[in-house]
Amino acid sequence: MRPPSASPGAAPTSFQLFSLFCRVGLTSFGGGTSSCLYRRMVLEKGWVPEDEFLDALALCQALPGINITNIAVWMGRRLCGIRGVLSALAGIVILPSILIVCIAILFAFIARFPLTEVALTGATAAAIGLPFSMGLTLALRVRRGFIPLGVMAATFISVALLKIPLIWVVLACGGFGVGFEYFRREAA
Repeated sequence: MRPPSASPGAAPTSFQLFSLFCRVGLTSFGGGTSSCLYRRMVLEKGWVPEDEFLDALALCQALPGINITNIAVWMGRRLCGIRGVLSALAGIVILPSILIVCIAILFAFIARFPLTEVALTGATAAAIGLPFSMGLTLALRVRRGFIPLGVMAATFISVALLKIPLIWVVLACGGFGVGFEYFRREAA
């Protein structure tokens, strides 16, 4: 069941994009960044429709590079043009990078304590749960139909069970899925 999206809101300013991506970069990690952006951009602010965000997220995850920077470029361009791209990228990169350097310095100091390993083990469990949560959200929103569900199942079987290299699975299953959706929309 799909949650209701917020009614379409006014387009954000470049500063609002910078602020949102900066806040997400400073407060989220791992797969949590995608779910946080989904909640803020789609459900709370209504800047983009749910289906458009999920399509962009799927494409950004399939592209080379860091998912969150791909999403920053995509959504920045979509919402504010080149200023949006620069604002979203600056927000997701500058302050979070400074924070990471500070955390690395702190970690170098506390790494010798046994409690540090316990804390990192707990953080690892959370980091595994976040992408699982976003994956489940995406899986529940896949258009119900034989072909989309078949592509999703084929992708899972190819990667998880058959251990086929990801590049070949993305090219084959992704290419088929994109082609299918293109021709389906052309026929409609």
